[in-house]
Amino acid sequence: MGQHGKHRNLVKAGGIYAAAVSALAATGAAAECRLALLLAIDVSSSVDPSEDALQRGGLAAALVAPEVMAAFFATNSPVALAAFEWSGRYNQALLLDWTMINAPEDLTDAALAISSTQRSQDDYPTAMGYALGYGATLLEQAPVCDAQVIDIAGDGISNDGFAPALAYAYFPFQGVTVNGLVVLDGRDDAALLAFYQREVIRGRLAFVETARGFADYENAMQRKLLRELSVRVIGARPVQAPRTGPAG
Repeated sequence: MGQHGKHRNLVKAGGIYAAAVSALAATGAAAECRLALLLAIDVSSSVDPSEDALQRGGLAAALVAPEVMAAFFATNSPVALAAFEWSGRYNQALLLDWTMINAPEDLTDAALAISSTQRSQDDYPTAMGYALGYGATLLEQAPVCDAQVIDIAGDGISNDGFAPALAYAYFPFQGVTVNGLVVLDGRDDAALLAFYQREVIRGRLAFVETARGFADYENAMQRKLLRELSVRVIGARPVQAPRTGPAG
């Protein structure tokens, strides 16, 4: 199958999942949790092995930081958690399947599972539109929650496949907030930050957190998780993205 055929199939899949979410909404299913939180880490070729270790370990450490753990259990309603890594168009890998975080040991086990994973790819570009589409399909498999958030991290501008706007137009992002964690390296920081603010984040209260290099990843992720777990953020109603079709 050619590249354009794969592109059309992925966009078509978005339409199928959109129909599925409409059917689910019609059932009026009761929420099992307050938040479905999907974490996505960048393993494109710009991330070297030492940087990947910092982000993988930093994410796991942030999840079990005392303040973050307290935020997970601030209410009686649990959080559903999942994680994946992403790079090229067809290079996404699940790190943690949907796990209901009902108790501290659930969160500790989830963090350990993430830190124990091995990187699946290291030589592909940055296809963020495809990563977002993949994330939308994973959210369709999540427990029914009051809110849905994708937490996507990266150190570069999307340079492969369709843009984030196309993912938002053709995949089921109704009611989904997308936040970003940008890893800055002191070179093209302004352009990278602008890309995330303009094209990646989605939702009225969506935000971008920044890490000053991968050594700062753990601290940045802690700040990000604390904001995402707050009632103010997860209770927000996202703004709808413009719906514009592909150019062919």
